[in-house]
Amino acid sequence: MSSVAFADDTFDLDALIEAAKAEAPIQVYDSTGKIVEMADNFTAKYGVEAVGTKVKAQAQLEMVIREAQAGNVQGDVTMISDAPAVMAQLVPQGFVTSWLSPDLKDKVAPRYQDPLVVVTMANVWAYNAELSDSCPVSNIWELTEPAWRGKVAMQDPLNKSVYTDWFNQMESHGDAAVAEAYEAYFGKPLETDEASATAAWIKAMAANGPLLGSSDSAAAEAVGAPGQTESFMGLMSSAKFRENADSGFKLGLCTSMKPWVGFTNAGVGMITAGTDSPNASKLFMHYVMTEEGIAPQSVDGKMSTNSDIKLPEDEPSGIGAVLDQVLAYDMSTALDDWDMRQDWQDFWRLSYTK
Repeated sequence: MSSVAFADDTFDLDALIEAAKAEAPIQVYDSTGKIVEMADNFTAKYGVEAVGTKVKAQAQLEMVIREAQAGNVQGDVTMISDAPAVMAQLVPQGFVTSWLSPDLKDKVAPRYQDPLVVVTMANVWAYNAELSDSCPVSNIWELTEPAWRGKVAMQDPLNKSVYTDWFNQMESHGDAAVAEAYEAYFGKPLETDEASATAAWIKAMAANGPLLGSSDSAAAEAVGAPGQTESFMGLMSSAKFRENADSGFKLGLCTSMKPWVGFTNAGVGMITAGTDSPNASKLFMHYVMTEEGIAPQSVDGKMSTNSDIKLPEDEPSGIGAVLDQVLAYDMSTALDDWDMRQDWQDFWRLSYTK
């Protein structure tokens, strides 16, 4: 990848802009449609043409791999919400390069720098605020009780790798907290034949017949649709809380849930190794790490790893006020998350009952 007129420990934005203007337009892939707006804003700001294209994470991986192998790179920047797959399938083969602008290195935590995590995205426990003034559940173990059988809406972990990654993150980094939550709820220490407290909870949850759908939208509707007479709980992206305004939903964030109100996964931003426009790609990566650049995603509760950037005050879920109660994605075990996906899927499949 070519360089511009500044050293690794300095940064000259003007030099980068001029170098970018001399290159061909760039194509940017992301799994959110907001990338179209972001690319348009970038073009308007710098006069460097960028085209944003919404492509699901799995399709992005396949496109980047195929384009690299064919020596015909079309996508210059890829923003993928599947960090384990990036670490397992793209980085080792040298298909992509991580680049963090030198002027931002003191603003991004080291654990998010290489590969560069642009945003973290929260999946949270939600309830119907029309039926209750506060969340009717305060502990994840309560969801394994008969009273909540068939009343927890979520995506199917067999089709949603973010969930199996979450299972592995819980076991790797939060298993003691899951065990403590059990004792807090049941009043006695956990005794289980499973390999971990996390596995015991997942097995009990699966056996309690949660309502499994193919999208967060389905979970949001099941939980938050107005006019319901029976409470449902749900696990969904914080972005779905915008449906309160758009669709009249009544979603409420379970801020009292122990041990966590939800979890995050990581959105990784990478430059493809074969791009013909390395400086324009770098300029775009610098842009999305600024408040202006990431704004279209911030309104949906996606959190920049730039510590100077906060969520908007009117972000609909309210996740910003309880970030210390979220199980934050830990990149140190991303490859382990990848390796364990099939095992967790098999465990869920064997444990699930309708």
